[in-house]
Amino acid sequence: MINNVVLVGRLTRDPELRYTANGAAVATFSLAVNRNFTNQSGEREADFINCVIWRKPAETLANYARKGTLLGVTGRIQTRNYENQQGQKVYVTEVVAENFQLLESRNASERRGADTGFSGNQSTTFNNNQTQTSQPSNGMPNFDRDTSDPFGSSSIDISDDDLPF
Repeated sequence: MINNVVLVGRLTRDPELRYTANGAAVATFSLAVNRNFTNQSGEREADFINCVIWRKPAETLANYARKGTLLGVTGRIQTRNYENQQGQKVYVTEVVAENFQLLESRNASERRGADTGFSGNQSTTFNNNQTQTSQPSNGMPNFDRDTSDPFGSSSIDISDDDLPF
């Protein structure tokens, strides 16, 4: 069976970091993820997805991510249930994050918080090799395919005899 989740969205609130009785760190957070289509009035809607992350990544997330941070998350979906104080059974579905990646630089995040809108066009993706990626001015990553000509408009002279089929 396959249970893989990949999400890109913005934190709806600061991550809540807690520790279990045995000292394991656990952070809960919610991601706002835009849908790929618009509703009847032409507006783009979002899903608000509850997530949980454990141990060292939980502490790192709590230290570096704040409300509004653009975040990439990989993990799995988990359902669980418990009995609340009124004796009712409560079912919870959440994403258990195994890995996350900050998808904008701290400067861009701080600018977005200070401005009414995102104005930068470059962001740093924090990972092991700290590379930079460019983004359009609306702050969302550009996942569209590159439509430019890969051969630079040069012609390739190939005869039918050169083709293997």
